[in-house]
Formats: sequence, structure tokens, C-alpha cells
Amino acid sequence: MVSTTEARPADAVPPSPKKSWRTPAEGGVWIFIFGDMSVFAVFFALYLLVRIGNPAQAALDQAALNKNFGAINTVLLLVSSLSVVLATRAVRSATQSRHAPKFIIGAFICGVGFLAIKVVEYTEKVQHGITPYTSDFFMYYYVLTGLHAFHLLIGLTVLIGLFKLARKPDMGTKEYSLFESGACFWHMVDLLWIVLFPLIFLVR
Repeated sequence: MVSTTEARPADAVPPSPKKSWRTPAEGGVWIFIFGDMSVFAVFFALYLLVRIGNPAQAALDQAALNKNFGAINTVLLLVSSLSVVLATRAVRSATQSRHAPKFIIGAFICGVGFLAIKVVEYTEKVQHGITPYTSDFFMYYYVLTGLHAFHLLIGLTVLIGLFKLARKPDMGTKEYSLFESGACFWHMVDLLWIVLFPLIFLVR
């Protein structure tokens, strides 16, 4: 008689809760994430220098931003990040793995909603004559939020890949590591917005 443990594929994700702590995802993914966040940190610093150099104009420009849009987008990305966390946990569970694709779909919908609101926000600004050439504040507003939106587009593509992985009946350790890597990228996109929103929309 073959035991349940022996019947599992050789590369299947072990279900045992007794395992040593490890860093999720591949090491190369973390190098990319930290490098990418470092680039954003440079832009954040330059943006803050602009604010310090002309605080009155920066406050005036900031007042033209729609904080409601920013708040809604923050909620959307927080929900999407939670959905990805739940999906990651689900693929590790033999009984809950079937729910993982649903969580990824939820995260994808939130991401699309974020982009839709961002398009509306940009459209409103342009209609009111606010462009990257309006002021230094708005130049950084468009650069920072535009770069973030570009990363989110990449993230949506990553989520499609995670959805395909989540639908596999038997996910091995390599596939799970790839799933974690994609999840970490999505969390990075969310984290960048968590910094961007108060920095651009709220901090005076």
C-alpha cells in the first residue's frame, strides 16, 4: 500500500506546518524590487526638494488634486493586496487551493478599477489645463503617478500569470516560488502607492 506522502509528486509543495522560516520568492526578485524602490526614493527626494523650495505654490497645486480619487484608489490597492495574500495562502492548502483563482480575479478587478479612476483623474486635470508643464509640482505628480501606473499595468500582467498558476491542480515548489515572486511584485506596487498617496495628496 502506497502512503499519501509517497504518492505526492516529488516537487510538490509540502503541507507540513513545521518548516523553517525562509524569505518568500526568489532572491533575484528582491534585488529587482529594492532597486526599483530605490529609483522611486530618488524621485520622492526630488519631489520633496521642490515642495521645500516653494511651499506656497506646492500647497496651491496640491489643493487642485482630487483626494477622494486618491483615497478610493488606496482602498482598492489595499483590498487587492489582501486578495493576493489570501491567494498565496490558498495555493499552499490542499483544501483551499481552489479558491486561489477567485482571489486573484478580485485583485485584478481592483487593479483595473485603480487604473480607470486614474484615467478619469488625468482627464479632469487636462481638461482644466493642468499638465506636466503647469508647475514643478504637477511635473512630479504626473511622473510619479505615471510611473506607478506603468508598474501597475505590469502587475496586472503578473496577476494573469498568477491566475494561470493558481489553476494548476498540482503546483510544485518551483511554481509556488514563481507565484510568491509575482505576489511580492504586486505588494511592491501597492506599497509604492501607500507612500505616494500621502506624500502627494495629503502632506503639506
